[in-house]
Amino acid sequence: MVAVARGGSGGIGPPRRGGFRGVVPPGRYSTTWRWAVLLVTAVYFLLPLWAALRFAGIGAFGSVISESGFTSSLALSVRLAAITTLVTIALMLPTAVYVHLRLPKLRRLLEGITILPLVIPPVVLIVGVLAIAPGFIKSTPLLLALEYVILAMPFAYRAIDAGLRALDLKTIVEAAGSLGAGWGSTLWRVLLPNLRTALLPATVLTVALVLGEFTMASLALYQTFPVWIYVNSQTSGQVSVAASLLALFVTWIVLLAITVLGSRQSRKTGGGEVTLFTVAPTETRGD
Repeated sequence: MVAVARGGSGGIGPPRRGGFRGVVPPGRYSTTWRWAVLLVTAVYFLLPLWAALRFAGIGAFGSVISESGFTSSLALSVRLAAITTLVTIALMLPTAVYVHLRLPKLRRLLEGITILPLVIPPVVLIVGVLAIAPGFIKSTPLLLALEYVILAMPFAYRAIDAGLRALDLKTIVEAAGSLGAGWGSTLWRVLLPNLRTALLPATVLTVALVLGEFTMASLALYQTFPVWIYVNSQTSGQVSVAASLLALFVTWIVLLAITVLGSRQSRKTGGGEVTLFTVAPTETRGD
């Protein structure tokens, strides 16, 4: 027999209400601090935007859109972002996969090489490229796209490398090879779907970098959207602030669209989970 003593008299009875006073649920303080940090962060970021929007006025956005060169510069930046993203992923994905499979000892060396664009100033990169680049590349925006690939290399490689570390890469490749898939088919139909979760941050970072880059474009004499904002900032302060806000909003919309599309596709494919074999139900036939 088990006796449970409750109350002050030692008898069995209802628990005292006073003993539970002042008891706070476990996650209450952590939730309060999270909301406090979120509120401070929102004020820190949104207050300058609200002040800039109030200074420029809603009517200034119409003036920005009607300015000459707005459409062409924005289209050039978006086109450069698309080309840079495709070239970066096309170069970084096979390289990272090959190093993980065949040359694992060179991973540290490759990590050191990919971090060099963060150390070397963009001015040095663009001046050196302009000195040695062929004439047919200098006359096309492809020069900027190739330069942006170098700038995006540290971010894209680390995102892809993190995705490859989360996979049993050797088992996946061997299973695909045993089923008759070649290297190209394995990369396109097996590895790429399982790395969508890793390719999403690589794409977002690359697009954000291209849409905000100013130094290389100005030195190469190409009027991208950031360069156009700087050139038109000399005419009117309100137009300049409105153009900066518009550039920020356009970047947010593009990145949000990439994130939503990538997340939706990831949910359709099971969140990037690896599935080596799919067993279909078999039908039994009666004799």
